[in-house]
Amino acid sequence: MNDPTNICLSCGFCCDGTVVGFVQLSREELPLLSESSDVENTNGEGFFLQPCSNYCNGCSIYSKRPRHCASYACALLEAVEQKQIDFDSAIKIVEVVRQKKMAIESRLPLLPFELRSQSFYFKMTELKKLLQSDQAESLLVPNHLDLMSDLDELDWVLSKEFGASIFD
Repeated sequence: MNDPTNICLSCGFCCDGTVVGFVQLSREELPLLSESSDVENTNGEGFFLQPCSNYCNGCSIYSKRPRHCASYACALLEAVEQKQIDFDSAIKIVEVVRQKKMAIESRLPLLPFELRSQSFYFKMTELKKLLQSDQAESLLVPNHLDLMSDLDELDWVLSKEFGASIFD
């Protein structure tokens, strides 16, 4: 039960668009994954944007997932595998990120503009750019400053615990 791969199954942040924005596909993977994912094909290679359409509380193509997915290991998974952190502590970190993400997502409908991306990762990148632009002051109200603070806090936790940043 405390197998490190269960961290992945409990988390899913690399599949749902929280820490990874897209998945690169090789030429060989395109035919199989084009059937189950919304794949962009460019010059014989492809990618798909997160969230992955094959992820719903777990990966439905786990045994046939792309190499990019199979080779990805966040810092939290590595810390569990190397016994630098125990399974229960890792699950608590996952829950902290989940709560921070939910708090941010609950504030997005209150924005005076609409974010275009479906991916949390790209949505947050888009939001950060908009809020750092010259016209940002005219868009902001005090609640938006709290949103930016929450976003910076989430990015800090993702950087520290997962080795991934929304803004890199």
